[in-house]
Amino acid sequence: MTDNNGIIDVLGVCGSLRKDSYNRMALQAAAELKPETMALDGCELAGIPIYDEDVFQKGFPPAVANFRERIAKADALVIATPEYNFSIPGVLKNAIDWASRPPDQPLNGKPVAIIGVSPGMFGTARAQIHLRQVCAALNMLVLNKPDILIPAAAGKFDENGRLTDETTRKFLADMLVALEQWTRTVRRRD
Repeated sequence: MTDNNGIIDVLGVCGSLRKDSYNRMALQAAAELKPETMALDGCELAGIPIYDEDVFQKGFPPAVANFRERIAKADALVIATPEYNFSIPGVLKNAIDWASRPPDQPLNGKPVAIIGVSPGMFGTARAQIHLRQVCAALNMLVLNKPDILIPAAAGKFDENGRLTDETTRKFLADMLVALEQWTRTVRRRD
């Protein structure tokens, strides 16, 4: 665990490339609602190329190397995933595929919380199920509760992208406290 006066360093990963993505807004809300003993910094997936074994054989492209380094340095992850066609977006799966390659696979044993925002009524439930399967295959340690499924997004964010729904804000804040506790518990076992 990073020892910055007891601060847990969390990397926020948005599974959408869209600038005004509701999932990006949810990560911004998380940064606002995090406990004082947590730092939360986001990263971009835009520069990560499509996974190609031939490219991998030549070494990690710079954007991939940077992504992997940021994961390795983080104590935990928060992944915000949209739902595309009942699953996770290709850009997110692609980034995870790159990060999962040896050597020193940085996702192994990494605590992770999953959130998702949708304009529909299911709040990315199906995408989160698929993402949990991917995380389990990579030995990522997923926080099971509370679930953060944010449906009907248009009514929960204002015109500036700020999460205004108080119930959702409380759920998100509670999830961040649980992630901090989970991360400290996991790290004590190491």
